[in-house]
Amino acid sequence: MMAEEGGLLSLKSVHLNVDDGNEQNGKSRVIKEFADLISTLESEVFVSEYTGDVEDEERGRQLFFKDEKKRIDYVLVWSRKETDRHAKDIQKEKERETFEENLREEGLILEEDIEKGRVEQYTKVHVPLEVLRRYAETMKIRMPINKPPEDAPDLGIWDKVQTIWTRLVQLFALDEYKVPHLKKRFTHVFDRDKRYLFYIPDNEEHFFSHATRSRIVDYILRRKEYKNKEDTGRRAYTFGIKRLLANGTYLAAYPLHEGGWKAHTKPNIRKMLYNNWATWRVWYKLQPLDYIRVYFGEKIGLYFAWLGYYTYSLILPSFIGLLVFLYGILTVNSDTICDESCDPNNSFIMCPLCDKRCTYWSLDQICLHVKATHMFDNGATVFFAIFMSVWAVFFLEFWKREEKRIQFLWDLKNFEQEEEPPRPEYFDRLAQSPYTRMSKTTHGTNSHEGLEHFHPFWRRKVPVFLSSASIMIGMLLVAIAAIVGIVFYRISVLAALYAIDDPVVYQNANLIVTATAAVINLAIIFILDFFYTKLAVILTDWECLRTQSEYDNSLTLKLYVLQFVNYYSTLFYIAFFKGRFVGSPARPVTFISARQEECQGSCLTELCIQLAIVFVGKQLIQNNLLEIYLPRIKRCVKKKMNKSDGLKSDVRPWVKDYTLEAMGSMGLFNEYLEMMIQFGFVTLFVAAFPLAPFFALLNNIIELRADANKFVTQYRREMASRTATIGIWYEILYGLSRFAIVTNALIIAFTSSFIHRELYKAVYSTDGSLHGFVNHSLSYFAVSDFPISKNYSGRYNGTEICRYSDYREPPWTENKYEYTTQYWTVVAVQFIFVVVFENVVIFLVGIIAYLIPDIPAKVKEQMRREAEITNDMILRTELARARGGQDADLEALQRSAIGKLDEFSGSPGHEMIELAAHRIADSES
Repeated sequence: MMAEEGGLLSLKSVHLNVDDGNEQNGKSRVIKEFADLISTLESEVFVSEYTGDVEDEERGRQLFFKDEKKRIDYVLVWSRKETDRHAKDIQKEKERETFEENLREEGLILEEDIEKGRVEQYTKVHVPLEVLRRYAETMKIRMPINKPPEDAPDLGIWDKVQTIWTRLVQLFALDEYKVPHLKKRFTHVFDRDKRYLFYIPDNEEHFFSHATRSRIVDYILRRKEYKNKEDTGRRAYTFGIKRLLANGTYLAAYPLHEGGWKAHTKPNIRKMLYNNWATWRVWYKLQPLDYIRVYFGEKIGLYFAWLGYYTYSLILPSFIGLLVFLYGILTVNSDTICDESCDPNNSFIMCPLCDKRCTYWSLDQICLHVKATHMFDNGATVFFAIFMSVWAVFFLEFWKREEKRIQFLWDLKNFEQEEEPPRPEYFDRLAQSPYTRMSKTTHGTNSHEGLEHFHPFWRRKVPVFLSSASIMIGMLLVAIAAIVGIVFYRISVLAALYAIDDPVVYQNANLIVTATAAVINLAIIFILDFFYTKLAVILTDWECLRTQSEYDNSLTLKLYVLQFVNYYSTLFYIAFFKGRFVGSPARPVTFISARQEECQGSCLTELCIQLAIVFVGKQLIQNNLLEIYLPRIKRCVKKKMNKSDGLKSDVRPWVKDYTLEAMGSMGLFNEYLEMMIQFGFVTLFVAAFPLAPFFALLNNIIELRADANKFVTQYRREMASRTATIGIWYEILYGLSRFAIVTNALIIAFTSSFIHRELYKAVYSTDGSLHGFVNHSLSYFAVSDFPISKNYSGRYNGTEICRYSDYREPPWTENKYEYTTQYWTVVAVQFIFVVVFENVVIFLVGIIAYLIPDIPAKVKEQMRREAEITNDMILRTELARARGGQDADLEALQRSAIGKLDEFSGSPGHEMIELAAHRIADSES
């Protein structure tokens, strides 16, 4: 980011004196003055790039302590009762005071904001520079080094493909004047003894970004005790801000937002993110991912990186899906099956679909239904199903490459083995274990007995995991039983309504049953969602997993499996079971004396309608409207309930931020879960609904900006959590992409009429066309074979032969109503198609996955250069120090200053800096 004009004017006061440049003293002065010049410029650039709030105190935002020097890095909110205090309130106050005293002993600086008559009180936390250095080294945080990175060439064919794609999407790039590009710097794990390595500005407070500072505070808060040293018993396990939040000692803990986002506020990174990311005006623009990462942290940044990549990847399948749909529309009037089905002269009199009240009907009555089926069930459907299977693999393989690139740019490539600590809740659960052993570490040790608690593998871990799995299976069976119950409800209620003499009732029986069953299904989904979430959390807590990533992965797997069954069970029933076991009109299959449900025409159309209602309705209406307006409604209610609301623009920022909605531990989980459910709709049933990618694209455009708006304007700022990947969500995507191959093969083979049509053209048609296909696919039934108890009426009441969709022997043969040879031929071809389809697609995706390397060659080269340059700098400087002492420090300063020269290439002041560098070189001669 360009330094502001005032900062550049300050450079004019820097004078480079090189009159005695040939002497050592002259050289020293030149180098130090040059370093000061760089620091003057870089401090402004660094703060602008990584924090975005230069001179906050001039903007009316109280982001500092009362001395206007110490920055507020974290805020703790608590309540104090003036009257009617109970023993529990006194205990909480004692725990809070002990906790804050331990924070002070650790080196943190606290300042309280206490106001009489106000329920919420606030404690502001500042991290001094020495504490930042100490914990940055302890947490192995990677910090930028002096040497600027070098651009690596495109070394492979996939690098070139990705470069072409990058250039294409640059058409939607943000204005670099408004959102300047943040350059990647090589990094190294921070070491206080090797400060010469790092890109440290003149004001070292700016060396640590606000995200890093908040992460260090959170690390300390999660590990400090809140019991006095005199307390005994389980004192070793009474620690951490998480437990204090859970028991109500603190109401909230959060870092502050950096400025306002509204138009009248002064420039800051939050406002920049709102104007260039979280507003609908830029819905077609790329995301400022580096700034999202700087402001919110890597975990949230990686979610938006994945969501954006997924959204852009949907453009091509959306376009092709629209073409497939348009092909179906344009060819519907020339389709032979539609012509034969809609021709009333063909006199296809169909058998009644129920035992009572149903009449004979003519096939041309469902002409619109047949034409609608053709729009989704045509020759292009198979091609699109194969394309989507290959697309899913391409998407995942290229996302892996993008993820590796992001890991390098955001210093996440060695994250897991370097930074992830055990969960404090893990130690809390461990303390409750009845099993003890001789202490091996200080964590979880009973100092009085020299023992520590542990969880034995066979006696505790195995039974817990088996019990958890058994409960999960039981809950899955509950979800399946709910769907089966809805099916039975439809069958029984439909039969009961047909038995009622009121014509209004029995004529609209199907509509009544469909509507009521949909409402019941929706209610069951909501109820099961609630219980599934609660149960999954309880089971995951019971497992007592050590790290946060292990805990998140286990919870994610449980909830997604449960939601998968909850959302997709009805679709699987319609696609693969409905209308499959109805029998013949003479011997229909019944349940509780009622006939099984049948599909009128084709089940594919009903599957398509169900997909459209669930997918489009849930994604575009339920999810996005609730996400856009519900947080705002909650915030308005909370502001009215807050006594400080009357202060408005003059309210203190820590109070103002407290009125915002907390994202909570399930915030990102719910966002990911929505997208996983959507990905299932897009891939699993795309053969039945080729418009799914298009509607997913529309939804994601809204979803992305709605989520961005929530994080910038509606949510409190979250602690900048770090993660290297999207976690187990990738494994879920991988499983869905492979499972989609099977489901699409089965839908094409068994739900659509593709195999029937192609087999007819190849074997039974006299001219290789579909002429006569409709008549060929309908079996004959003699009305006289109906049971006497069934009295069918209607305008075709005098008919002797009716037709039904199946391959069965006609009534004038010896084996009447038995399956024909053609039926078994069709079944055999359907299974052969499924096997061939799966193997061909799996072979293709396997070749694709093999040919595309996980790590781009360009990133590999940059990673190699980073390690090489860092090691070279360490070896050279350590060797020079061993030889020259002070001269080595001077050499390191010179190398540091000159190494930063490229950082300001093309910026105002660059010529002055370049001149200074040349004079240093002259002073050495």
